[in-house]
Amino acid sequence: MQIAVDKLTALARAIVEHGGAEPAEAEQVATHLIDANLAGHDSHGIGMLPAYMGGVKDGQLRPGTGLTVEQDRGPFLLVDGGQGFGQVIARQAMELGITKAREMGVAVVGLKNSYHIGRIGAWGEMCAAAGFISIHYVNAHSPNSLVAPFGGADSRFTTNPYCTALPATAGGPPIILDMATSKVAMGKVRVAFNKGVDAPPGSLIDSKGNPTNDPAVMFSEPKGALRSMGLHKGYGLAVICDILAGAFTGGGTFGPERVAPNRIVNNMLTVIIDPDAFGERQAFEEEIDRFTAWVKASPPAPGVDEVMVPGDPERKARADRLANGIPIDPRTWEDLLATAELVGLDRDSALRLVGN
Repeated sequence: MQIAVDKLTALARAIVEHGGAEPAEAEQVATHLIDANLAGHDSHGIGMLPAYMGGVKDGQLRPGTGLTVEQDRGPFLLVDGGQGFGQVIARQAMELGITKAREMGVAVVGLKNSYHIGRIGAWGEMCAAAGFISIHYVNAHSPNSLVAPFGGADSRFTTNPYCTALPATAGGPPIILDMATSKVAMGKVRVAFNKGVDAPPGSLIDSKGNPTNDPAVMFSEPKGALRSMGLHKGYGLAVICDILAGAFTGGGTFGPERVAPNRIVNNMLTVIIDPDAFGERQAFEEEIDRFTAWVKASPPAPGVDEVMVPGDPERKARADRLANGIPIDPRTWEDLLATAELVGLDRDSALRLVGN
C-alpha cells in the first residue's frame, strides 16, 4: 500500500506518544523516521517502531531522557544520551557541535549511550544545512551481532555506519555519503524478509559461512550473518567505526557483554568542520561544482539513466514519495498495527489515522 506522508507521520507520532513520549518528543521521532522512508531508506523508517516499543517495554529505551554533557574542553565535547530516543539525543548533540564549530572552526563530538539514532545521513544533512562539513563514525550494541569479519564464518559486530556530508554550493545541493559498512543494512534484510524476496546478491552467509540470498537466515537459529561491503576494505572501515565510535567515546565496542534483548544503543564520533577554516571556502565550493559536473557528465552505462553523486538517490526518492506516498509492505503494516495495540492504541484508531 502507498500511504501519504502526513497520515503515516500521524500514525508514527501516535504510537510513540502512546509508548510514553511527550508530544514534542513523539513529533521529533516520528518526523525523523518518516524522513528516512522519504529518502528511500525504509530500513530506518517507520518499520523500526516495533523494535523501539519493545525497547521501551524492556527498559532499554527511556522516553523523556535528554543528553548529559560529560566533558567540554575547547573543540572537544563528550555527551551521554542516557538511552533516550536517539532522534532527540543526536539532534541535541549536533546542535551543540554546530555551535562549537561556529566558535572554533571545528568540533569533535563524542556521543555515547543513545538509543538508536536512526538514519545517520540525517545528522550529516543537519550539519550541511548549517554550512559545515561533517564526518560521522557509528557503532551499535544490539540484541546480537550481525556482520561477519572478512574471512570469518559468524558475526562479530553490527553494521557500523559511516557518513560524510558536504554543504550545498552555489551550483548544487549538499553531497551526503551515508552508508552501512555491511553490504546492506540489517533493516534492508528485514524489509526483504517482510516482502518475501531475496536479499541482494553477496550480502549474506548462512550459519555455516556459505553464501546465501535468503534473508530468513537472519531470523532463525542458528543465525547467519551479513557480509561487509567491499570485502576486506569495508571490513576495515567497520573496525575503525567500532573503535572510534565505541572505544574513543567510552561508549564501548561491540561484544557479548553488551548484548541484551531490544537493545539498540548507538555511539557516534562526529567531526564538524568550517569549510572556511583555511579562508578558501569560495574556492572549495567552486572545486566541488567543477568536479561533480565532470563526474556526472560521464555517459551512462547501459541500463543506467544518469550518473549520480551521493545524496542524489535520496533526493529522487523524496520527490517521488512526497508525490505518491510511502510504500508499506503487508508484514510491516501488520507489525505496526500490532505495535500500536501493544502500547494501547487500538486497531480502529490506528486505521483512522491513515484514513482506512
